[in-house]
Amino acid sequence: MLESGYHDVPEGFTASVVTYLEMHSRPELRACQAEGLRLTRIITPDAARYRALFAKVGGDYLWSSRLEMTDEALLAVLTDPKVHLYVAKSGTKDAGLLELDFRGDAGCELAFFGLTPDQVGGQAGRWLMNEALTRAWDEDISRLFVHTCTLDHPKALAFYIRSGFTPYKRSVEVSPDARATGHLPKSAAPQIPRL
Repeated sequence: MLESGYHDVPEGFTASVVTYLEMHSRPELRACQAEGLRLTRIITPDAARYRALFAKVGGDYLWSSRLEMTDEALLAVLTDPKVHLYVAKSGTKDAGLLELDFRGDAGCELAFFGLTPDQVGGQAGRWLMNEALTRAWDEDISRLFVHTCTLDHPKALAFYIRSGFTPYKRSVEVSPDARATGHLPKSAAPQIPRL
């Protein structure tokens, strides 16, 4: 049984509250105007390019799971035919990352979803979510799910709910701080203090 109250987090670790969300039918898409963006599916990913974009999109939120994987393990996931990897482009620049994981039973996980810092705050997020919802529900699924945490963008949870997801579970995640392990630079995520 969980005891209420405060619990120490070891030095070199972070803690966050994770909220799990899901939807069971295709939602109505919300209107948006995002000029000059396009989405490209990546069938043969390059591990270094993927990691660079992953770090650019998620570094401010301490995304590190894919940075910790070997090239072999990372490419095994990304080249699985049931994992659909997309890169959003603005002109010639990578502008965002979308990963749909269909490996679950009749469901799809919105495994990674994010924009480069220069794209945050406009209509690009709504556009990318519309693309994610359309592509996920175009497959034969009965459930789309995602999770976010308190280390993510402060508006992420509300954005997912506005997009049609419903929260169904919450947990606490304690993990090594990627800045302490060297997977992200010490300057990453300055809004999250290092202990």
